[in-house]
Amino acid sequence: MLLNGSQIVIECLKEQGVDTVFGYPGGSILNIYDELYKHTDEITHILTSHEQGASHAADGYARATGKVGVCLATSGPGATNLVTGIATAYMDSVPLVAITANVTLPLLGKDSFQEVDIAGVTMPITKHGYIVKDVTKLADTLRKAFKIAKSGRPGPVLVDITKDVTANTCEFVPAKPEPPEIKNSYTENDINTALDLIRNAKKPFIYLGGGAIISGASREVKEFAEKIDAPVCDTLMAKGAFDGKSELYTGMVGMHGTKTSNFGVSQCDLLIALGARFSDRVIGNPKKFAENAKILHIDIDAAEVNKNIKTDASVIGDLKTVLKELNSKLTPQKHEEWHNTIKELKEKYPLKYETDKLTCPYIIEELDRVTDGKAIITTDVGQHQMWAAQYYKYTEPRTFLSSGGLGTMGYGLGACIGAKVGRPDKICVNIAGDGCFRMNMNELATASRYNIPIIQIIINNHVLGMVRQWQTLFYEKRYSQTVLTDKVDFVKVSEGLGCEAIRVTKKEEVAPALEKAVALNKPVVIECVIEEDDKVFPMVPAGAPISDAFDADDLAK
Repeated sequence: MLLNGSQIVIECLKEQGVDTVFGYPGGSILNIYDELYKHTDEITHILTSHEQGASHAADGYARATGKVGVCLATSGPGATNLVTGIATAYMDSVPLVAITANVTLPLLGKDSFQEVDIAGVTMPITKHGYIVKDVTKLADTLRKAFKIAKSGRPGPVLVDITKDVTANTCEFVPAKPEPPEIKNSYTENDINTALDLIRNAKKPFIYLGGGAIISGASREVKEFAEKIDAPVCDTLMAKGAFDGKSELYTGMVGMHGTKTSNFGVSQCDLLIALGARFSDRVIGNPKKFAENAKILHIDIDAAEVNKNIKTDASVIGDLKTVLKELNSKLTPQKHEEWHNTIKELKEKYPLKYETDKLTCPYIIEELDRVTDGKAIITTDVGQHQMWAAQYYKYTEPRTFLSSGGLGTMGYGLGACIGAKVGRPDKICVNIAGDGCFRMNMNELATASRYNIPIIQIIINNHVLGMVRQWQTLFYEKRYSQTVLTDKVDFVKVSEGLGCEAIRVTKKEEVAPALEKAVALNKPVVIECVIEEDDKVFPMVPAGAPISDAFDADDLAK
């Protein structure tokens, strides 16, 4: 059938099973939006307040559902406003297709109005980028984009389309979407080497990364951990991949990981990295990381093996597939003495906070209780992010969404909107510091416009908390540009943007506010005012071994 480019875009989205897109229109993408108008019964479009909000919403939708997230933007500043969201998705391996429109072909390369080489701009932060200048290549390009986004290690793909292509016509032939490629390049010898290491270990420790969630391997991870009788720590990206209430679970590892995880990794004789990339925030000083252990790395991306940490053995393949094979060949093991050591560490170094005042850890624990640990939690970046990782007990995958690799302030609200659109059955809560909330608080207007019932918790300490913590500990309390004692009233702002708003200043106000927010089933903002100098502990100084983790008690000494 003969279709124009805009019709082809819509037909390809429908082919790929896309039911929701997030975006913002403009001149160059008008033809696509005009066609989208005719298909509102098939594809829901969420108009965000800013293009960055659209990219974060598509990211949150993808993380919460496991589907490919889609965002749309016009040329020039519309496209460049997507860049931070695309980079966020790239760092955290999130499948995303960003569709932008550019000026017409004759105007390309002439510094035309609202012209930007967005494919060039995003080249380092996408799995692939296309600019479509010929309508006959449009359908195949879009199909490739979706396949690439979800194949292997997922990530964002950009498709830029010149405006004339969106109007030109060609013959369109429908096609079924191709399944993603999952390449397992490991050998039988790799599996046997891994089995030998596991069977010979006396003190095995599992280090779980975001790949466990991406591959859908939670069940296999549980079976593996129980079979080899090993404690499990996780990264920020892996929250919920392993039951946070399990006796085998030791908490997060790294800069703000538990002492049990950090000391356990430092004392183990075999560290098994599952779908993890040995980020600098996890390993601290690479020369001192797990220095007593042999390291077995299982990951789908060969480029990550030996990149940051030298391994003793590796298995390159889809984690779910690899674990199924290992589990089928392993017999149950017991490491009673090792577990006694870990148990002693847990008892000696529990997470703790001041209980005589309103704190973020208390708020998170109350949130965990009120939502029965079943909510989807999104966060921005900073102290509140670490507290949310430490004190909420995640028991299911795809329930903790946060910018781990890029550390994007302003990520959480858009991501929470996307998550709620994708998972309307879930309570969705964004936790943000006051500094982060300012970045994209305009997206409250998006939530209220569509009556998307998210809960936005603002942890307001009137400072940039994590930066201030570093200034306190390492910069002799020189608080350069981190104090936010201005006249912004977040309750009034939230109400002005169409949301219900509650201010909390005492511990006894927390539970009623949370319960009311859940019951209202509409966009609600809860501003929680805490002290400016609360700190996230434990902590490891940048570049130090993770065994140097310290807390408030250590500082007091």
